[in-house]
Order: sequence, then structure tokens, then C-alpha cells
Amino acid sequence: MIKLSKITTQSAAVLAGFALTLAVPAAAADDARPKSTAAAHPSYTTQAPIVMLKDVDSGEVLFSRGAEKRFAPASMAKVMTAYVVLDLIKKGELARDKQFTVSEATWKKWKGSNGGSTMFLRPGEKVSVDELLKGLITVSGNDAAAALAVGIDGGEELFVKRMNAVASQIGMKSSNFGTPNGWPDGGITKVSATDLITLADRLIRDHPAGYARYFSMPKLQHGTSPEGKPIIQANRNPILGRVLGADGLKTGYTSEAGYCLLGSAKRDGRRLIMVVAGLPNDKARRDEAERLMSWGFGVTLAANNGGKGKKAASGSGRAAP
Repeated sequence: MIKLSKITTQSAAVLAGFALTLAVPAAAADDARPKSTAAAHPSYTTQAPIVMLKDVDSGEVLFSRGAEKRFAPASMAKVMTAYVVLDLIKKGELARDKQFTVSEATWKKWKGSNGGSTMFLRPGEKVSVDELLKGLITVSGNDAAAALAVGIDGGEELFVKRMNAVASQIGMKSSNFGTPNGWPDGGITKVSATDLITLADRLIRDHPAGYARYFSMPKLQHGTSPEGKPIIQANRNPILGRVLGADGLKTGYTSEAGYCLLGSAKRDGRRLIMVVAGLPNDKARRDEAERLMSWGFGVTLAANNGGKGKKAASGSGRAAP
């Protein structure tokens, strides 16, 4: 067990009763807080209830809708788990090749379809931190998150305290975590889009090598089927290989959260990070993410070209009825 030191637990109160809605009336213009840029650039329209796009180099928010609303992040919570683990590795408190034994209790809790997405860990299996991080991010393994939590702190509850303490330290002001994997927990785990972008930005800046290693793997091979064949699962991030410059972060889905994505892309030295949440299906999530990123880089390029090389202050957008 790794001792939790020099950090204090976050005591943020959980706001009750936030429900995502997929249709937001046009009158709710204050909820879509678009910024202004080159007048000729088209506005961005969306029916997603939560959308945020930020140019992290300039610090400008290009589009924002529902960015401060607290909602269930589903598996996007695993990015917080990844940050905590990468931070321990960076501090020398945890080795990448350290092996944890998968407990019977962890296996029973997260095995099969009842345990959601999995990297197919087996009871008694010894797995390295490196492999668990790959399973956590590439295939969204709920079992991987639990195995890391138990291996590091002896149990999920203690690890969650560590997550909340670190979240507070890095500036996540509205978030609270109740599980290491985002599994529904009766409304304890809540985040905001603003906090998720803060988390993604800090992870990419604080742990660039870890980000490059774990967040853009196209697939993971781990475990064997009942027939003895190797299990190969593709990365679940829908923008990898589809959006120019896309290099990682995490999807999420539960019936409460809808289809969500925390994603990032970098082009010509400029990085954009986005959150889309509350979408009705996988296709809607993928299409929204592709369209938002394309629009965001277009805002930057159009403004730069029209402004003789000067950086755009921000972008423009509006909510769809």
C-alpha cells in the first residue's frame, strides 16, 4: 500500500438532482456562452446539452455550453485515475513494472457484462502497472481501474480519497469522485466540463510521456477467450484516426450520463481540448466530436489568416434550438 501524504481530501458537497436533457431551447442563450471572432466565420450549432472547446495554448474558450453544470462523467473519470497513477510514477512512489495481483473480490465485482467494459483480468493474475494503465485507457477497463486502486491503496475507498485530494490540488473546483472508474454510484461522482478540461490539460502538460504512451494506442491484446484465442480490443476513442491531430483521452457512457467524450487534438503546434456530453448514441457522439474539432481549428486558422498572423481571441458559436 502506498501512503497518502501531503494531500488532504476534498470535501466538496455533491449537488443533487442534475439531469441531462438533450433538447435545450433557443431561449437558453446564456447557457451557450460563445465568444466572438472573425465575423465571417460561421457560428457553431449544437443540440448537445454540454459542450466545451478550449484552445489551451491561448487559454481561450472557443465554445461553451453548460460548462459549469455538474454531471456524471461515466468512464471519463478514469482520466483522473490515470493522472493519479502517472503522478505517483513521476514522484518515484510507484514503478511502472510493479505487479499487482488481481484479487478474487475485484474479479467477482467487475467480471462479465455486469461489470461493464473490461480488460478481462483473471483472479490471481499478476499484472504490471504499465499493463493496467493500457487496459484502463485503451479499452476502458473497469477491472483495471479497480485493480490499480486496490494495488495502490489497499481498496477503492482509500484510492478515491486520493483522487479527490489530487483533483482539488490541480484546480478541479466542482468535481467529486466516488469510484475509480466512473461506475454509477448514486450521484456521488460529479464533474463539470470546465474541470474535465483542466484535468486533461494538466495530464498532458504534467505527464507528456505518459500521455503519449497510453492515450493513443490503437488496440490492446490482453487475456484469452474460453477457446484459448487472444482477446484483442480496439481503442474506444472515436476521434483517433478520424480527426487530424487527435491523440487521446477518454469516452464515457452510462444511461445517466449519455454518450460522452473528453478529447484532444494538436495541429501545427496548437492544442484544442473538448468535452461533449449527454448525447443519445455513439454515432451522435462521434459526429459531434468531429464537427466540433473541425470547427475549432477552422476558427483559429480563419482568424489568424484574416488577422495577418495575429492569434484569435476566441471563437463564435450558438446553441441550436
